[in-house]
Amino acid sequence: MEFNTRVSEQIGRYLDLATSEIKLTAANMANIDTPGYRAVGMDFEAEMRGASTGGQGKGPRPVRIRDVDGLIARPDGNNVSMDHEGLRLAEAQLKFKIGVALLREQNQTLMDAIHADK
Repeated sequence: MEFNTRVSEQIGRYLDLATSEIKLTAANMANIDTPGYRAVGMDFEAEMRGASTGGQGKGPRPVRIRDVDGLIARPDGNNVSMDHEGLRLAEAQLKFKIGVALLREQNQTLMDAIHADK
């Protein structure tokens, strides 16, 4: 059984964005020793706003990836910081856990409404 509401669709997009943030962070960590590699990221809040205020055409719009500013580059040109990436990963994991909890609550509310007559 599948329930699609506007709220569950928004929570789904939230989870997709959290997953994208985790993937970007993992890619940065994987390239910590790649000469010339520049850390990339996304503006989670701007992406979520974009998903909430339009962009509802044919599926979700692609995430806009940007260079991360303010990181110090090493002599080989790589600017990945494990401390920075570790923090970003922890934040993205928290966002994902929150999204899962919200989705469970949404589904429980719908199931309670369905079974209210019993």
